[in-house]
Amino acid sequence: MKRYRISFFVLCLLLLATVATVQARGRAELAEVRAATAHFQRVEVAMDAGWNFIASDCVENPGVGGMGYHYVNVALLDLNVEASQPEVLVYAPGRNGKLQLVAVEYMVPAQPWDALNSSPPTALDQTMHLNPDLGAYVLHAWIWRHNPSGMFEDWNPNVSCS
Repeated sequence: MKRYRISFFVLCLLLLATVATVQARGRAELAEVRAATAHFQRVEVAMDAGWNFIASDCVENPGVGGMGYHYVNVALLDLNVEASQPEVLVYAPGRNGKLQLVAVEYMVPAQPWDALNSSPPTALDQTMHLNPDLGAYVLHAWIWRHNPSGMFEDWNPNVSCS
């Protein structure tokens, strides 16, 4: 019986070590994304660097939260997902009405992806989900504004278009 307890204890320790390693890697990747996008705090800088296709008016879902304005770098819309090069930068109006960088979004066109792959793409160790209206797999990462609903949720109750 003692041998079984020791083995179970060792298994638990290994599991905890694995979880800690994955969490540390996730934090490091998020820090990498923040560093790669820090110089895009001003929307004009992002536009000059290629995120100049405004995909929508300010997106908001009353009672759920908002997203903001989506600035797409069309040159990055391919089947590659690179943490430090999100396809979309998301801006929302700040208290003074000036746009502030609040999130990044990864986007992969669904049809060509599905033709070559049997499962959705991933970004930041998260499985991207299909947005049928866009015909693309997407994943938000709220790296510049806290999202009480979760780092990778679509809607952020702390974002409003007004």
